[in-house]
Amino acid sequence: MTRLAKLTAATMLTISAFGAYAAGDAKHYPGFFFGATHVDSETDATFGIEYEYKLSTEFGVGGVWERTKDAHHGDGVNVWVGSFFYHPDEHWRLGIGFGEERVGGYKTKHHDLMRLSAAYEYHLENIIVAPELAVDFIGDEEATLAGVSILYPF
Repeated sequence: MTRLAKLTAATMLTISAFGAYAAGDAKHYPGFFFGATHVDSETDATFGIEYEYKLSTEFGVGGVWERTKDAHHGDGVNVWVGSFFYHPDEHWRLGIGFGEERVGGYKTKHHDLMRLSAAYEYHLENIIVAPELAVDFIGDEEATLAGVSILYPF
């Protein structure tokens, strides 16, 4: 695990521990993501799982794992990101996160990344449907991710 990933994980655990006490009734938001990732001239299908722990009505912390199977000429890419979220109202979710991109193939490559994200949440009876847009900054490259998350709050 990279130093950046360890620092992000430790920070999220610390914030979660203090935030749970401050928020009173914490909310859990697990979900699934379906979309596409665009890098350079390639666009590939992406799927993943995500989770957010709401510290309050405005702030949350969470994580995501995403898989882009056909990226990098079929080698595939796995992405792990830990994020901090700000909810300016009940529909918008803005995030900043740090994590790692792991490119498969003969020699696996690891790259640190930073993610900026935005989602608009449609609150239905028992689920939330959230179109999302994110940009990953990986070294001197940018990857754009667009899709829909389906969240199951409890």
